[in-house]
Amino acid sequence: MKKRSFKASAAIFMIMAFILSGCAYPMIPGGTVPSAGNVPGQAEEALLDESPANTGETEAALRIGSLKGPTSIGLVKLLHEAENTPYSFTMETQADVLLAGMVNGDLDIALIPANVASVLYQKTKGAVAVIDINTLGVLYMVSGDETIQSLADLEGKTVYTTGAGTTPEYVLTYLLSENGLLDKVNIEFKSEATEVAALLAGDPEAVGMLPQPFVTAALAQNEKLAVVLDMTEEWNALQNGSSLVTGVTVVRKDVLENSPEAVGQFLKDHAESTAFVNDNTAEAAQYTAEAGIIEKAPVAEKAIPYCNIVCITGEEMKTALSGYLKVLYGQDPAAVGGSLPEDDFYFTDEP
Repeated sequence: MKKRSFKASAAIFMIMAFILSGCAYPMIPGGTVPSAGNVPGQAEEALLDESPANTGETEAALRIGSLKGPTSIGLVKLLHEAENTPYSFTMETQADVLLAGMVNGDLDIALIPANVASVLYQKTKGAVAVIDINTLGVLYMVSGDETIQSLADLEGKTVYTTGAGTTPEYVLTYLLSENGLLDKVNIEFKSEATEVAALLAGDPEAVGMLPQPFVTAALAQNEKLAVVLDMTEEWNALQNGSSLVTGVTVVRKDVLENSPEAVGQFLKDHAESTAFVNDNTAEAAQYTAEAGIIEKAPVAEKAIPYCNIVCITGEEMKTALSGYLKVLYGQDPAAVGGSLPEDDFYFTDEP
């Protein structure tokens, strides 16, 4: 397997552009999940070298930004009822837009990839904190090869995936390494998940690692394909105290200090919305389509149960996230902004 080496700054900007719950999600049939698009340039680099503006006052309505993808699905009940909530919502297709909003004070809260949150913390000198984990693992191994029952069965095979130098590569190489397979499996990177899906459509015996909702779309288009491995289950099987985390929710610390009750209420509302999504999949799928996260409700309904939508707070959040970031740091320090966050990165007060 080919190894890569990245300069810290280049890796950080790739991670910033690596949107939609830690995976690059281009357009798929039946969905509006767009391409990762442009990597932030010098303007964004300069912006992130500054700390978020502290206006001294926070508007009554919390301004919440999220990405079109699984990390936003837990919000859909709140999005549906937006007019009756004390929140304003912005949904973007580029992570750097949300990061800029957090830096310049246009956003109070953002739902972003877990490692990007760590990068933002480092670049703003600790001016943001994580208040919950909103999405666990969304990566799955897909193939028509029924002989694949475990990671060991990948030995000698080629795995097609996206995300070179970002979370999917870190996850895959970590799992292969921990199972003694790092030099026994060939990894071939594609630029977009649609390329992997197309390759699997042409050769069902091939093996691809895809995120949701691409998994659901690929299975719908080819009945020979199936999910052969759940990467979250493989991670959990290591029993190392960490969890595979995709998305987290961050708040500006000045907002947390000035409006603790409002942030606490949002945490409660987020938890309730997440519970609704998991308990009422069909209705939540309609809201997901209504919000434009996934265009077709039937696709959303099939995908939601496999998106690991959660709202994990407090010490449980800190344990899961810190363990995950430690793993990424071991893979490449640039993945988390060059160093691991301090304890003040984790807001552990329960709502």
